[in-house]
Amino acid sequence: MNILILGGGGREHALAWAVMQNPKCDKLIVAPGNAGIAQIATCATLDIEDRAAVVNFAEAEAIELVIIGPEAPLAAGVADRLRDAGLLVFGPSAAAARLEASKAFTKEICDAANAPTAAYGHFTDAEAAKAHVRAQGAPIVVKADGLAAGKGVIIAETVAEAEAAIDDMFGGSFGAAGAEVVIEEFMTGEEASFFVLCDGESVLPIGTAQDHKRVGEGDTGPNTGGMGAYSPAPVLTDEIAERAMAEIIRPTMAEMARRGTPYQGVLYAGLMIKDGAPRLVEYNVRFGDPECQVLMMRLGAQVLDLIHAAAEGRLADAQVNWGNDHAMTVVMAADGYPGSYEKGDVISGLETLPEDSFHMMFHAGTKLSDGRITANGGRVLNATARGASLSEARDRAYALVDGVNWPGGFCRRDIGWRAL
Repeated sequence: MNILILGGGGREHALAWAVMQNPKCDKLIVAPGNAGIAQIATCATLDIEDRAAVVNFAEAEAIELVIIGPEAPLAAGVADRLRDAGLLVFGPSAAAARLEASKAFTKEICDAANAPTAAYGHFTDAEAAKAHVRAQGAPIVVKADGLAAGKGVIIAETVAEAEAAIDDMFGGSFGAAGAEVVIEEFMTGEEASFFVLCDGESVLPIGTAQDHKRVGEGDTGPNTGGMGAYSPAPVLTDEIAERAMAEIIRPTMAEMARRGTPYQGVLYAGLMIKDGAPRLVEYNVRFGDPECQVLMMRLGAQVLDLIHAAAEGRLADAQVNWGNDHAMTVVMAADGYPGSYEKGDVISGLETLPEDSFHMMFHAGTKLSDGRITANGGRVLNATARGASLSEARDRAYALVDGVNWPGGFCRRDIGWRAL
């Protein structure tokens, strides 16, 4: 099978690594890819949000399955155009991708499906939003309605902080994503990520994870795209997972189908769990990054079979084979992230690291420059490892970190601290 993966981050490197292990994969192209992906697959220069360009490229390369990694091409309708051209694709339609592209839309779906989530208000005017905040008090959560690369959420500890966030969003800090704002009740509990595959009708759970959004140790400092993750999530027991399926996931999928926009792809539910009861924080319509890295580490080659089944509507007959193992990924980021940071630093030592089913250094923001790997983003590397226990996976992941020579980078040294 000839396969095209769209994207160029750590998530796509992990997907490519898992897909390449399956003998059904004859040819793999990743667009645009990165320096790490280029070591295992063919990378191609392609505007992945240009629907016509993606279709033309897939047809020219005789692609039989397209896997869409990031949310932006999904929201842009790339999956729709591929399906219209008769190509097999893994990823939701633009209408279904609104579950991530619009926080207000997700709230509307939850209301219709009676799925438990935070109380909220939806605003297109800053003064009305501020009045709501003053009436509700703090702490409170201010969210840009649209796609903001995982950074459009402000947990405001005070009313003044919430009002400042509202001014920032309506003032253009998050671009078009902040043209509308959703303000939510601050939920307490423990947050975890629940991943399922959907084919429009059937839903198949494929794993749980917990990530660390804050840049600083002890979960302090500003939010990031994620500084590390581990799988499975201890708080998401089998009982709570089944409750989430019954009360949140399946009703959402049924409501989407009822509206004529059935969901096909991976659905990532961020859940807040308190006293054994899950509530929805938000949906994402793609694999999380860095959660994908730990899921791929644990799932391995079967990922392609599961994705293929979802794309063809065969999930009712599919099953996931889980080992009794754990995985952890530690994000190595450029100094200054999530603020301003430098690009172009040379990274050495990568060639000496082990690469096997227990150890992988997935590349996120890297570039090959004059034969050397250089930093080309905020989150640059994902040191990922698997073990019989979470502590074993942690030790292996940090051993990978310690094998890298990159003075301009940093990482958190406490990934997994809650579970451990």
